[in-house]
Amino acid sequence: MPSSAPGLHPGSSPLAVRMRPRSLDEVAGQRHLLGPGSPLWSLASDTEGTKGSVSVILWGPPGTGKTTIAQAIAHSSGRRFVELSAVTAGVKDVRQVMEEALSGRDLYGLSTVLFLDEIHRFTKAQQDALLPGVENGWVILIAATTENPSFSVISPLLSRSLLLTLEQLSDEDLHLLVDRAIEDPRGLGGRVDVDDAAKDAIVRLASGDARRALTALEAAAFSAAAVADEGERPVITDDIVSTAVDRALLRYDKNGDEHYDVISAFIKSIRGSDVDAALHYLARMIEAGEDPRFIARRLIISAAEDVGMADPQGLPIAVAAADAVQLIGMPEGRIPLAEATVYLATAAKSNAAYNGINAAIADVRAGAFGRVPKHLRDAHYAGAKKLGHGKGYKYPHDADLGVVQQQYLPDELSGARYYKPTTHGNERDVGSRLEKLRRIIRGITG
Repeated sequence: MPSSAPGLHPGSSPLAVRMRPRSLDEVAGQRHLLGPGSPLWSLASDTEGTKGSVSVILWGPPGTGKTTIAQAIAHSSGRRFVELSAVTAGVKDVRQVMEEALSGRDLYGLSTVLFLDEIHRFTKAQQDALLPGVENGWVILIAATTENPSFSVISPLLSRSLLLTLEQLSDEDLHLLVDRAIEDPRGLGGRVDVDDAAKDAIVRLASGDARRALTALEAAAFSAAAVADEGERPVITDDIVSTAVDRALLRYDKNGDEHYDVISAFIKSIRGSDVDAALHYLARMIEAGEDPRFIARRLIISAAEDVGMADPQGLPIAVAAADAVQLIGMPEGRIPLAEATVYLATAAKSNAAYNGINAAIADVRAGAFGRVPKHLRDAHYAGAKKLGHGKGYKYPHDADLGVVQQQYLPDELSGARYYKPTTHGNERDVGSRLEKLRRIIRGITG
């Protein structure tokens, strides 16, 4: 690579770090949280510490500016800034920060901002250690998480903090970010040309993540400098971006909210019979490296819950896809997964079996179960017949129709109907047959 590679020098910080905004005004996106009068704006502009010390939990996808906002607030307000990562910090580290913050406040009147990244990784005990400092105002906690705080942050801490939700960056936000990085002296310093198609490709590949957009731009700048002739100004084209960034950098955390959002959309698309949407979400999970066995298990559940008896072949096809994935692995396993997805999405749907077992379980849990009728009880052990077990039982195979009038439900549930078939697909025929069976079994005439 030529030594004049634009803004790229061995050992220099990554472009995403160099371009981190120094104030809230430079933050791309999140206008709903950063306007004048907003809590974050008030925190950043409170240089005298007179506007209170509300703690904040920032919840949003990766690359939306959580760390950037925390640092901008601390630097803009002149407060002491301490950063901890829940991956490496322990209770001892938290307590040390609290003690230093208390001393700084009492001795020097200095307020401390504690930025805690990935707070969802903190245990309950570790989060408990934050409470005294937050409650007494020793620190202003700005915590960041990619997971729903309602499930990952303890209630006492959540109730003492302001929860703010960050949104995925728009294409417009990312274009602004990329243009700034191209021209800013901290970035590429205007020493490289980037055509519009290349910018569009970078934005598309970033999937709403600012850090990924800048990483892709930096990789493309390296590639452009490597192929440029000596003394020639490097130009980043769409082809160079494609070469530098091998595949879309999907915003998908297998342990975070996006994991649950995508699998939810996948199942709901199958349930809604939108095969194209179902294949889209399947592709997103496959490309993000989701465990194919997890996908296969969800297909099996979908086949039983949403397709059910409207197409009884759905379940064996889903099970076969799961077996195929186990046998052949990936990437070929995507094919049987796709086949099962297409089959289930286009199949007739019925949740009657699912509703039936739920209704039956609800009765059992409510105590509505009663004794098994005597004629159905086991009569094979010694003394059972003396108790009347099995007496009067009618063997269905002895009847011409293979069905006889006989009580099977306990007395308390006589007449209960749990399975209510729809008129969809195969269940139309099942429903017609079921009505005839019930009339014979329960002795319904007329």
